[in-house]
Amino acid sequence: MELILKNLRAFDPQTGLDGVTDIAVDGGRIAQIGGEMPPADRVIDCTGLTAFPGLFDMHVHWRDPGFTEKEDIFTGAAAAKAGGVTGVLLMPNTKPPVDSAETVKYITERGAQTGINVYTSACITKGMKSEELCDYDELKAAGVFCITDDGRPVENAELMRQALELSVENGMCVSSHCEDLKIINGGIINKGRVSEALGVKGMDRASEDYITAREIALAASCGAHIHICHVSTRGSVNIIRAAKAYGANVTCETAPHYFTYTEDKLMSRDADYRMSPPLRTEDDRQAIEEALLDGTIDAVITDHAPHTAEQKADFLKAPNGVVGLETSLAATLTHFYHGGKCGLDRIVRLMAVNPRKILGLPPVKIAVGESAELCIFDPNERWTVVPEKLHSKSKNTVFKGETFTGRVKYTVCGGKIVFEDM
Repeated sequence: MELILKNLRAFDPQTGLDGVTDIAVDGGRIAQIGGEMPPADRVIDCTGLTAFPGLFDMHVHWRDPGFTEKEDIFTGAAAAKAGGVTGVLLMPNTKPPVDSAETVKYITERGAQTGINVYTSACITKGMKSEELCDYDELKAAGVFCITDDGRPVENAELMRQALELSVENGMCVSSHCEDLKIINGGIINKGRVSEALGVKGMDRASEDYITAREIALAASCGAHIHICHVSTRGSVNIIRAAKAYGANVTCETAPHYFTYTEDKLMSRDADYRMSPPLRTEDDRQAIEEALLDGTIDAVITDHAPHTAEQKADFLKAPNGVVGLETSLAATLTHFYHGGKCGLDRIVRLMAVNPRKILGLPPVKIAVGESAELCIFDPNERWTVVPEKLHSKSKNTVFKGETFTGRVKYTVCGGKIVFEDM
């Protein structure tokens, strides 16, 4: 046997598993759960630790190709491993954008060397210009199963409708960055009390709410599934909740900063708190929290978006985006589990089960014969986020200086320990 994890609380609602046990791993798979364990090359005492199926982040930006001063596929993967993430879906706003089989091949070949499962989405429109649809047959043959122009909306509604219509035939997931750029009109933070106090141009929430409603209407017109990215407003939550109640095939996601912080963080004029969509009001934050608990929001993602310190230095001119792969589980555990708002069942579904289900990927389970993909964490360890210690090439975390309860100790993928907290 290659590896035995002893005295580990294994938690997987997919299999009904919840208890302290031993897990044996061999040949990349879970060979045994419980019972008398055979000799092994390595035995780890996991007393006090909990295992989830490996987490899956379905919304990350690794900037490779084209912007590797911010991140590359290997440093992005290092950050994912440190966060207990064994699978990711990359967004296509690279340089060049992911709109050809050649670029898909470049990313997948590099991703295969990381030790985790790296998938890439591709563009809905060529060059993300909202002018012409990509060749989806070519992209699907290259291994793409999700299309999005994330980083930008598809401005042409008819092209978006056509993409959704084609998705019914080709089985691709279509996800949408819900912003109306004309409404945004150069805004850099949420439009409201804080933008007025700082004297900066705001991003009106109507931008997100309007495109959310548009996408759901377009998808319903052709019987397609639509996935709404990084939901941040009460308006969008209400639209999605109502659509689900009426049977619309819509799923959605949000990120930890939207249920943790509000626009008040921007009073510091620190661009590390700027992202798109922006931090909103306390009412919006509460709406996101409620939607995560009642099932309206299906997944927690990070929208991991690295930028260099130099790029983030100027509050007014800095690009939007924050890193988050290494803090996502800790932030979610701290806010929801330790906050007494939900149990582990909801968290593992939001971060491991649902993202794979939405994308049509095979489930990852803690069961004999299954691929050994595990996020092993200490649910009670307190730690403080120090940006300089993050594995990401960029350090623009919204959670700098925050103390969390819950820390990843080991990440196992394909039966190999790919991260170990030393």
